[in-house]
Amino acid sequence: MRRDKDIRGKLAVVTGASSGIGLCFSRELAGRGCNLLMVSNQRQELETCASEISAKHGVAAYTLHIDLTAPGASEEITGWLDRNRLVADYLINNAGIFSFQPVADMPQHKIDCFIRLHVDAVTNISRTFALRFKERGSGRILNMSSMSCWMPMPGIAMYSATKSYIRVFSRALHYELRDSGVSVTVACPGGIATDLFGLSEPLKRFAVNIRVLDTPERFARKAVNRMLKGRKQYINGVLNRISIVFVASLPTPARMLVKRKMLDKGIVR
Repeated sequence: MRRDKDIRGKLAVVTGASSGIGLCFSRELAGRGCNLLMVSNQRQELETCASEISAKHGVAAYTLHIDLTAPGASEEITGWLDRNRLVADYLINNAGIFSFQPVADMPQHKIDCFIRLHVDAVTNISRTFALRFKERGSGRILNMSSMSCWMPMPGIAMYSATKSYIRVFSRALHYELRDSGVSVTVACPGGIATDLFGLSEPLKRFAVNIRVLDTPERFARKAVNRMLKGRKQYINGVLNRISIVFVASLPTPARMLVKRKMLDKGIVR
């Protein structure tokens, strides 16, 4: 599939765009001259980030403050585009949540949020944009999964299960749309130094220095490159790709050690 080399003047829709990797995606695209529709449920942060990006890179950075777990979120995004007579070229489904907690102890509203955001929203938004891209004969979608989809570990059942759905869904959708000029890339990052996991700044810096974690800026740059090339999957780092086999084959005692040392003692919740 042909690579999109020049994206100046095009428009990308980025969800979860007000912080973390989503903000890095927005900055990376804007740095290449791409206009943005930044979507988030954090109104103040969204407006501040959009203003900063627009001023620095000279691109249009539109904002849309919505709750992606609410019914009709995908229609709200496309409705906003239609009302403003804008056509999207790229979609980055980045919005997500994380919680290290046993399913039995997890409140029902949090379980529902995992499903609505990682399954319902990703499915519906991807489908809505896939239809538009297919009609036009071009367009690229990047969906965010995780390396955890190969890691059925205690404490991340809801996170890894819903991220597994995103990976399988995206891979299948890529093949469904391949002949129509539309590509779907699924990114499966290992650890990224963002606030998602609740690590302190010194610990994040240490983890980046020893290459346990990747910086969100570096990850966003490489993931965008893969999307623009029409690749079906991106896993950051050789060590992460190698570790998939190792982690997926961990014996039960090793998984139970995680439970006893972290969950049972309440180290991470």
